[in-house]
Amino acid sequence: MFSWLGKQGGGRERGGGTDVVQTVTGGLRDLYLRKLLPLEEHYRFHEFHSPALEEADFENKPMVLLVGQYSTGKTTFIRYLLEQDFPGMRIGPEPTTDSFIAVMYGETEGNVPGNALVVDPKKPFRKLSRFGNAFLNRFMCSQLPNEVLKSISIIDSPGILSGEKQRISRGYDFCQVLQWFAERVDRIILLFDAHKLDISDEFSEAIKSFRGQDDKIRVVLNKADQVDTQQLMRVYGALMWSLGKVIDTPEVLRVYIGSFWAHPLRNTDNRRLFEAEAQDLFKDIQSLPQKAAVRKLNDLIKRARLAKVHAYIISYLKKEMPSVFGKENKKKELINKLPEIYIQLQREYHISAGDFPEVKKMQELLENCDFTKFHSLKPKLIEAVDNMLANKIASLMNLISQEESNMPTEMVHGGAFDGTMAGPFGHGYGEGAKEGADEEEWVVAKDKPAYDEIFYTLSPINGKISGISAKKEMVTSKLPNSVLGKIWKLADCDGDGMLDDEEFALAKHLIKIKLDGYELPGALPSHLVPPSHRKPFQTAE
Repeated sequence: MFSWLGKQGGGRERGGGTDVVQTVTGGLRDLYLRKLLPLEEHYRFHEFHSPALEEADFENKPMVLLVGQYSTGKTTFIRYLLEQDFPGMRIGPEPTTDSFIAVMYGETEGNVPGNALVVDPKKPFRKLSRFGNAFLNRFMCSQLPNEVLKSISIIDSPGILSGEKQRISRGYDFCQVLQWFAERVDRIILLFDAHKLDISDEFSEAIKSFRGQDDKIRVVLNKADQVDTQQLMRVYGALMWSLGKVIDTPEVLRVYIGSFWAHPLRNTDNRRLFEAEAQDLFKDIQSLPQKAAVRKLNDLIKRARLAKVHAYIISYLKKEMPSVFGKENKKKELINKLPEIYIQLQREYHISAGDFPEVKKMQELLENCDFTKFHSLKPKLIEAVDNMLANKIASLMNLISQEESNMPTEMVHGGAFDGTMAGPFGHGYGEGAKEGADEEEWVVAKDKPAYDEIFYTLSPINGKISGISAKKEMVTSKLPNSVLGKIWKLADCDGDGMLDDEEFALAKHLIKIKLDGYELPGALPSHLVPPSHRKPFQTAE
């Protein structure tokens, strides 16, 4: 069906849910090499934007990048997820992590230094060699046999301080390194300390380097148990205000609030909130392996759109250059007029302004280029990329949808993720509609005497009240009719359009569940079925 995929998947044999990722990976790599790479090379895309992709870039596991100011709990967060120490880990209130550490799966524990790491063809870090020894001496891979790392890899970054001195003394372009990782990871997590919400100049620049990767960013407000509820509201508001000044998008970022370490909570007032937030964050991270193929597909599309725009820019500059005299003056003029050139190309080729690279950065890069060595526009290269976007990518997307519907959901397992899956400490266990699931007595029975008093004021006939009588009482809850209608369907166990005393008590119990902030079940669980209705009633487990 997809003959152009060939056997490009290559690599190790994998079972289960990763088969689709392997197949799509092969298709993406084949498309990139045959369709997109020729365009990138012809117009020197790699000198301006991002290095060429290699096999490891398509094959690697989903990666999570952690970024934050010092002592916000980045390394502790990794320790919390893995539930074990990893080689090279240092934790303290002072700035401890001074290197980029790639925490990855390995059969034995150990460290791989940066210079050795960038020559390993099986790792997706070879192109980091362009940042030089100053960076490579501050880069390492920490390998360990951990169940979590079988599904994802985690990148720990140095804690960010404020001040110009630190930025200069790094010896490498910190923001450029972050941008390189941002283009390749599946999730970017920005960590904030509830006591340190100020965003330093370098942290602000670091966040701005994630431009174009907004869909990958999540925010964690850590150490939230160290403040009370009133303070937490103020802290959350201050954080959103600070982020609004740095992240230039109208959409609000998702912020997860909690205390992400394996120690007792200092303030337990918001325990339920922290548990719900942690569960949401875990679900987001756990879904990464399943979404890996779609993410790689999405990143390739973004890269292809940028490569096309880059080709239009370079070919336009080439066309405008004089053949003999005045080349240097014309070059300066074109660089200064770059914003106007952008607008002209937008109109001519019907391109969105959001697809163009940042003007200032492009102007700086063009300063050192010889425009006469640029190539003119080659329509065939553009057509090949257009064909890839219009047809081949669509075919791959259909393949992903078909395969995902036929395979089990692939999730991250191990470490802290297993602690929230099942058992009495699983999120929501014994709460809402799940309350009383492991008890012999009907959970509604404890409140039934109070419900019976109301029931008998509604003038039951032959032990039952009509729908009209039940409605008069149920609407006092002020819940919308759509919710009350669902409660009625769940409570009317025999479907006779009337409620006996047990069914009425069940309806009141379900109303209480909803008013307490829990969701109603899709079908009535067996433990909520009234005792007198249990034999003939077919429950949905």
